[in-house]
This record gives sequence, structure tokens and C-alpha cells, in this order.
Amino acid sequence: MKRYTDAKTYDTHTPSVVTIGTFDGVHIGHKKIIERLTEAAERINIESVVLTFFPHPRMVLQKDTNIKLINTIEERIQILEKTGLDSLVIHPFTKEFSRLSAKEYVEQMLVKRLNVRHVIIGYDHRFGRNRNSNITDLASFGIQNDFTVEEISKQDIDDVAVSSTKIREALLDGNIVKANKYLGYNFMLTGKIIKGKELGRKLEYPTANLHIEETYKLIPKKGVYIVKSLINNKTYFGMMNIGYNPTVNGEHQTIETHFFDASFNLYGKKIQIEMLKRIRDEKKFGSVEALKAAMQEDEDFSRDYINSTL
Repeated sequence: MKRYTDAKTYDTHTPSVVTIGTFDGVHIGHKKIIERLTEAAERINIESVVLTFFPHPRMVLQKDTNIKLINTIEERIQILEKTGLDSLVIHPFTKEFSRLSAKEYVEQMLVKRLNVRHVIIGYDHRFGRNRNSNITDLASFGIQNDFTVEEISKQDIDDVAVSSTKIREALLDGNIVKANKYLGYNFMLTGKIIKGKELGRKLEYPTANLHIEETYKLIPKKGVYIVKSLINNKTYFGMMNIGYNPTVNGEHQTIETHFFDASFNLYGKKIQIEMLKRIRDEKKFGSVEALKAAMQEDEDFSRDYINSTL
């Protein structure tokens, strides 16, 4: 998959079939659209292109610092690379770009930059300044600019019964199994391992403290989870705590993972952790000994689940 960080850098000599969207989560519904895209491109023998935007429009237009996305932009790229897509264009979303009229957007982006021949788009797609144009307008522009428009109907979208909103809700509720089913892959957290207070080591449960730089990344509900990660080309399972460590009067939310049967130094390394199942809420225990006993129960439950399910 070729990656372009601006539509201006796309090879305009290459005609394309294009679909457009945020694609947050790149879930099973999105993958059906991309399948349709790649099949159409293969049929006509031209390039399949996903046009997406970053930052998210709400971050720019509404200065929405509270917006939470299922994927970081790098995670989104990583997942799209596995779909068979020819090209991914991540165009910078700016206030200036948002002011383009529908006509300017179509002519400058789709026709001039992406050399579009065919567009596959949802029935409810809106575009142009103030999102005031729809798929009917796009079809009219297509007649004028020699490209065709294929509508993904409401029924087609509803048949999938998946949306990024439903996935976000499942994650915020801690229902990782449901979220993973909708995503078609395991929800992931990607970040750098930093030094913590090393309390886990004192409890004989050393943990890797994950720092996620992207503040817009959605973090699931506080609690204890079964997780896995590919480290040094080997899969390690473990259990993760998202929360404030109330038993030891923690002041900041942390994401700490104890990997089973592992002995390595991860400080300063960037890793990706896949979340598999939620075990329980985070609790304040009466003593450190009670916390340690609960962690042993969590480990036993996790190992049983891994052995019997995975």
C-alpha cells in the first residue's frame, strides 16, 4: 500500500477508484466498503484509493480536545495496510480546506489531484463548505467531470449493524469482547514504556507502564483486562490495569501491564498491546496483602481463559 500525506503528492497520472471517510476503527463495516472498492478497481484495472483526513475535522473546527478516537492515525494506517488497498491518502484537514466549496473540493481534490474515475460512497455522505452537498450533488459533478458515483445504500450499511459509535460505547463500557467482534481484530493500545513507581515489583508483579502520546486515543473503562503483545517476535500474554491504583493512593491514571512468564526490560521501547477481555473493576483493597491476593486470582483467571479460549 502506498501512503500519501497530502493529496498533492498523489501521482495524478494514475486514475483511481476512490472512497472517502474518517474510517475510525477500520471496523468490519468499513472493510466491506474497502472490499467493494478494491474489487471495482481490479475490475476496471485502476488504482484503489482511500481518501481520509487528519486531524479529525472536529479537532480543527470545534477545537474539540475531548474527542476520542478508536485508533491513532498510525494504528489506522497499520490496519488499512492489511486490506489490499493500493493507496491511502491522508490529507491534512485545516480551516482553509474546510472552506472549499463543494465544486472546488471535487475539482481540486478528486479530479485534479486523484484523477478519479469512480467514487464509492455512503448514501448519507456530505461534503463541501458547511457539509452542504450530498451524494446527488456528487453525481451531478461526476457527469460534469467524467466520473461515476456508486452509492452504498442505507440497507447495505444497516446490514452490517456496526458503527464506530457502537464500538466506542462498548469500549467505554469495558466490553472488549463485543468491541473486538465489531472491529474484526483486537482493540489495541500503542505507546512507549516509561518508568513508574515500581510498586508492582514490590508486589512480585512487575509491570510495564504504558504512556500513550496521542491524547485523542480512546482508553477503555477502568479495570483489569487480559491482554497480549508481540515482543521480540514472541507473543506474551498478561493482565493490564487501567486506573488510579487506589489501594496505594495513586494520583494519576496509569496503564500498567504484567506480562506472564517474561523477563525483559522494556523501558523506552514502543510496544502495542492487544486487549482481549475485561476481568473486573478496579478496586480499593484494605491492604497491600489483599491486593496481592486479588492479583493472584486475576492471574489464575487469565491463564485459565487463555488456555481454554485462545
